[in-house]
Order: sequence, then structure tokens, then C-alpha cells
Amino acid sequence: MNKIVKLKPKKEKAVLNKHPWVFSGAVAKANAKDGDIVEVVDAENRFLAYGFYSSESQIICRLFEWDKSNNKFDEAYWSAKIDKAIQLRKSIIDFTSTNAYRLLHAEGDFLPGLIADVYKDTLVLQISITGIEQRKDLFFEIFRKTGYSSIYLRSSGSSKKNLDVKSEGVWIAGEDQGPFEVMENGLKFMVDVVEGQKTGFFLDQRDNRELVKRFSSNKKVLNAFSYTGGFSVYAQAGGAEEVHSLDISADAVKGAEENVLLNFPTASHKSIAKDCFEYLKDMPENYYDLIILDPPAFAKSAAAVDRAARGYKDINMRAFRKIKKGGMLLTYSCSQHITKDLFQKIIFGAAADSGRNVRILFQLHQPADHPVNLYHPEGEYLKGLALWVE
Repeated sequence: MNKIVKLKPKKEKAVLNKHPWVFSGAVAKANAKDGDIVEVVDAENRFLAYGFYSSESQIICRLFEWDKSNNKFDEAYWSAKIDKAIQLRKSIIDFTSTNAYRLLHAEGDFLPGLIADVYKDTLVLQISITGIEQRKDLFFEIFRKTGYSSIYLRSSGSSKKNLDVKSEGVWIAGEDQGPFEVMENGLKFMVDVVEGQKTGFFLDQRDNRELVKRFSSNKKVLNAFSYTGGFSVYAQAGGAEEVHSLDISADAVKGAEENVLLNFPTASHKSIAKDCFEYLKDMPENYYDLIILDPPAFAKSAAAVDRAARGYKDINMRAFRKIKKGGMLLTYSCSQHITKDLFQKIIFGAAADSGRNVRILFQLHQPADHPVNLYHPEGEYLKGLALWVE
């Protein structure tokens, strides 16, 4: 018997529009086990798409194929998808100056539940759905054949319970080499793919770091929520007069110091291990010309949106009140549940309460190696604003 997910009447529009998520409330019945590749049909049993089934998730099916004739999901099928992702990166990334980038971006590359990041010669994978877990050996083999001798699986979501390892991940090929040096836009960074946040580095801010470089000349710069100092290094590269890296984690600001010194041994850089909310409240007025606010995701679920909105408003209002006249504020949200429109409304409220005149110079987002599937706007998780504060 075929593995089928049948939709309720009039629930097929999103699938016909190639949105890759089927929510449980749209399903009339399902004949499948978790991880199965299922055929999604409408209420009249007409074919719509193929996807991975997950009974435990509100997103009960993640779709990856809308052509009924492409129904042989073997190594050749998945290799073709991955090869398309590789070819895209070859067309958009200058490998002479950058060897750290996202190779595969889940729904953005029409392969939900799988993320692959490249750090020099090492590939770091994240698996987030059972359908990919159950086929992980096949994907490991495909990536080996692409030439990656070091592959680290950094588990996420439901994959942790099936890895049979005590740590957060496991080396599929190669072995732990500890922190190592990579290059981004000609600048050097130390990354730790095992212990670092995300897959080792915040690759999604590469283009936005270039913007900081562009506007840092002779500026006093505060990089808040700095982690290991990506924006700080670019500020130094842009000729900043002074750069402060601020993070609550002492290990993170130590990493920021190391990355700055790796590129600029005589830089005027200061690391500050302190709660960012408290520092922003107490920092001197009219000192910083450029402030970067790149906090972690404040809203990791829809239920957390209201509290997250208050957090975003708070840090931005404090920055607006303290930044030097004629200064620039670069502010971000990486919370998927905070939409672009909502984020701009939050920043509007913070600016209004500060009493400052503010203009938007740039709308900011994730780089091209984190592509957004046009049919899946939720994939545009990173949003930001470059603001001029009078």
C-alpha cells in the first residue's frame, strides 16, 4: 500500500503554490510512519507532491518534490539536488578570498531538514528531521564523493536521540582538529565546529560584516552581542578608531580578542564581558559612532514573540538614546517568528520613544549562500536595518 497523506477539502492551495510545509490541521488522514517519504494528495486523491512525514511535528510533512514522475528517490536523485546547491555556490562565492560558507540551506535548496556548512576542508552537517536521519548514511556517502575528507555531524532537533553518541555530534569522517583558521572576504577567523555556536561561526552575517567595514573609518564602534568578534574584525579592517566587543560570555570575548589580533596585531580593541542589556543602559552618551546589535534569537517559538518584541525594543531604545549624533545603528533579528514588518515596527517604537530622528539606509538580510525559496518566505529568518540617527 502506498504511503499517503490525504488533505482535507480545500487545503491544497499552499501545496499547489509549492509551499514546502504541510501542517497537521490540513490533514484528513495519513498512512505512513515517521520518516517515510509520502505522496501528498488532495481530497479527491489527486497527486500534489512528495515529502517527509513526521507525526510528532505540527509540520506533519516537509515537501521536496512536486513532479510525480520524479519518484525514484535514490542516491542519484539526492546527488542531483546537492549538486545544484554546489553549482549555485560556485557562481556566487569568490573562493580565492572566502573558504567558509553555507553549501546547503534546507528548504532554500529544496532539501528540508538538512544544512551543510563548509569550513575550509571540513563539512559540518545539521539534521533536523527524521526523514533525513533515516537516510543519513546515504547523504554521508554523497558528501564523501564530493571530496570532503572531514565531515562532522552536529545534531539538532530529533536527530540527537538517534546518534548513539554522548556529545552534541560525531565525526563521520576525519577527526577533531580543534579550532582552526578559515578565511572570509580575505580576513582570518578561528572557528571551532564542535564547541562553537551554530556550526562554528555566524556565516549568515558575511555581507553585513562587509557593510560595517565600509562605514567604520575613524569611528568608535560598539559590537554588542559580539560572540567571537566577526563584526569587530571588519570594523578594524575598515579603519575604525576604536572597537569594543561586548558579550556576556567571557569565552566569547576572548575569542573576539583572538580574532582581532589574528588580523590586526596592533589594533585598538577592547573586550567587554558583561550583560549587554546592562551595558547599553549604563554606557556613556555620545561616545559610539557606530553600534551593532546582533542578539541571539529572542523568539524561538510563536509563544515568545511578545516577550521578544519587548527585548528588541529595549536594546534598540537604549542604543538610540546613547549613540552619537550622526551615528549609525545596525540592528538585527534572527528570530524566524519575528517578521520583517514586525521587526521594523518594533524599531519604529524604540526610535519614537527615544525622541531621535532616524532614517533607514539599508534593509539587511542573509547572504546569497543562504537562499530563500520564493515559495517559502519563512526561510528569510535574518532581517536587519542600517539606520542613520540624527
